[in-house]
Amino acid sequence: MDKIIGIGQYAITNNAADVLKTFALSSCVALTVYSPQKVLGMVHIALPSSKIAPSELKVNPAYYADTAVVMLLEKACIRYGCEKEELELKLFGGAMSVRQDDVFHIGSQNVAMVKATLSRMNLKLCHADVGGNISRSIQADAATGEVKVASQPLLI
Repeated sequence: MDKIIGIGQYAITNNAADVLKTFALSSCVALTVYSPQKVLGMVHIALPSSKIAPSELKVNPAYYADTAVVMLLEKACIRYGCEKEELELKLFGGAMSVRQDDVFHIGSQNVAMVKATLSRMNLKLCHADVGGNISRSIQADAATGEVKVASQPLLI
C-alpha cells in the first residue's frame, strides 16, 4: 500500500507490502531508515534547526532536522526493535535554490544538520543523493529498502 509522506511528516512500517513516498524535495530532505528485519521509515524534513521555533517543536518534531532524525531512529529502534548498527540510512534532497538572492541556503543546511545529527549518534549514511538544482521525488519499498528517485530541474 502506498503511503504519502508530506512536509514535516514521517512514517514507519513493518508491512512488506508498503511503499513510502514523498514528492518535490527541493531544499527539503528525506531521510530513509531500513532494517533487514523489514522495517522501513521515512521523514520529510523542511528546516535544519528546531531553535527557529521552539514552540512548534512539540507539535511537529519531524519538521526540523535536528529533532526529526533522532525521533525517526528512536521510533524504529524502540517500537520495532531495530538495532542502530543494522540500519541503512539514506538521504535525498537538499537542493540549492536557483535564485541568486538565496542567502539562507536551506538545502545545504538541512543536509549538514542531518549528517551532524547522525555523526553525534555514531551513525553514517550508506547513500546520499543531495544538492544540485533538481527536485527529487522518492519511493521506498518496505520489502527491500530500495529507494527509487525521480528528478527534474528546479524552475525559477
